[in-house]
Amino acid sequence: MADRFRDKVVIVTGGSRGLGRAMSIGFAAEGACVVVSSRKLAACEAVVAEIEAAGGTAIAQAAHTGRMADLDALIDAAYAAFGRVDILVNNAGINVAFGPLSDVDPGAFDKMVDVNLKGPWYLASRLAPRMGEGGGGCVINVLSVAALCTPAYSGIYAATKAGLKALTEVMAQEWAGLGIRVNALAPGSYHSDLTDGAIEAIPGYAEGMVAAALIPR
Repeated sequence: MADRFRDKVVIVTGGSRGLGRAMSIGFAAEGACVVVSSRKLAACEAVVAEIEAAGGTAIAQAAHTGRMADLDALIDAAYAAFGRVDILVNNAGINVAFGPLSDVDPGAFDKMVDVNLKGPWYLASRLAPRMGEGGGGCVINVLSVAALCTPAYSGIYAATKAGLKALTEVMAQEWAGLGIRVNALAPGSYHSDLTDGAIEAIPGYAEGMVAAALIPR
């Protein structure tokens, strides 16, 4: 194990699979104490078991990112276990509205706003003052390339991620005085449940990804 994050406390939402799982394991391998969070406790516990088997430190805390009470409980669990939070990774995200905008169900729209936009804002906003009191910290908001290059048939998802990009820029300005750095990641397509869903729901999605690659591989 390396020491780049020795004794830092990290919360990773959506931390039980895909990119979130990889980040949880990666932070722990670098010495961080990780709070692995997602909707299903058993999935979080499985990642914690992997981390502990490798000699790392982590706890599992189930939380639905679209439910503010769950996010309050997540913060409480992190402070109860480790006494501080240094890094927040807002990674949880969903896309339950593939297809034309005219076909989007309002309930699906609201759910995506809650999980992809409102939840990250709420969690970061509640943590920021406490991070500041502890000497500062870091917030990482996971966007999507869709926030920068909006695809057809995934408009609501793209809008929520573009909104999170805007919030990232505002957070960075408002919390700099607290010693908090705020950055965003905008991953492209990679193998995940979300990408698989897009391939199944959007005609030509996979072919478009292949065609966009400048070097065929």
